[in-house]
Amino acid sequence: MDAVESNLGGIKVKVCGVVQYINLFGVGIGYTVAAAISAMAIKRSNCFHSSHGKDPCHMNSNIYMISFGAAEIILSQIPDFHELWWLSIVAAVMSFTYSFIGLGLGIGKVVGNKKIKGGITGVAVGTITQTQKIWKTFQALGNIAFAYSYSMILIEIQDTVKSGPPSEAKTMQKATLISVLVTTFFYMLCGCFGYAAFGDSSPGNLLTGFGFYNPYWLIDIANIAIIVHLVGAYQVYCQPLFSFIEINTAKIFPNSGFITKEFEVPIPGCNAYKFNLFRLIWRTIFVIITTVVAMLLPFFNDIVGLIGAIGFWPLTVYFPVEMYITQQKIPKLSLKWICLEMLSFACLMVSLAAAVGSIAGIVDDVKDYKPFQTNY
Repeated sequence: MDAVESNLGGIKVKVCGVVQYINLFGVGIGYTVAAAISAMAIKRSNCFHSSHGKDPCHMNSNIYMISFGAAEIILSQIPDFHELWWLSIVAAVMSFTYSFIGLGLGIGKVVGNKKIKGGITGVAVGTITQTQKIWKTFQALGNIAFAYSYSMILIEIQDTVKSGPPSEAKTMQKATLISVLVTTFFYMLCGCFGYAAFGDSSPGNLLTGFGFYNPYWLIDIANIAIIVHLVGAYQVYCQPLFSFIEINTAKIFPNSGFITKEFEVPIPGCNAYKFNLFRLIWRTIFVIITTVVAMLLPFFNDIVGLIGAIGFWPLTVYFPVEMYITQQKIPKLSLKWICLEMLSFACLMVSLAAAVGSIAGIVDDVKDYKPFQTNY
């Protein structure tokens, strides 16, 4: 938002802020749903193993979402983004852990099948209708867009990078390039081998959809890694929103002790913990709201697709492209300007298609849905 204000200004700053913080709120909901699904996957995996597959092991997701929310209420009291560096490292390690496990299991399944399942055009019509296939294709675009929509926290992360040489900007350019390449590599491998392993019966999430029943302990490790990753990622994404609300509220009410006064709580062997009443109440309410909404709409793939659709084009493509054009003073209607605007327009179409597909999926999900009574 600050970058947009510096380069573009005007109404675009407000539009960017609204989209950015709605997206961060949506990420909190999506991560709550995902963490609960992984927690249930662990429980169901052990249930299937102990009953030798005879018990369907149905369970309600609410208790797992509430547990995740309780953990986030505690972690959300970390005062600012700069104190989360260790959480980011843990989350990154966990991400590699479950990615390698998922990839390894997918390769193992393909080898065990002695053939590659599925087709080049995806799920065959007949398994689902042509309309459903179109919606699911659009929804998949949203899921992919969600995976690459990290621009809203990019500058906050850059602010935590130590001063150079090399400069923070060069460090972030290198980190971004490596991250995108590694992410794309893993996504392509996991997606391709997962589909090759299960074909048209591929679950929405290979680890939580029980495509692999054995070795169940390895699946449990992967799902534990997902939960730990999401616990940290929730804070990484929500801390900028926390900070935005707190800074602006303090500007509006500078003389309010409830909002601005910090209480120091001594901790033996550590620096004193700074405690603030407004931070405690506001962040707790925020986590409760994301948890309740997640319990109301526990549709993982559809929610992730919708969040990706909302944030991908404006935050990852449109504003960065417009800022680049402004900074580089690229003339209108020049070849470079036309190419950049065509790229932006193409990504807008992707976002719109993803939004339509995800909304259609949510509408389909809620037909037989009872609030707070979702069982798996």
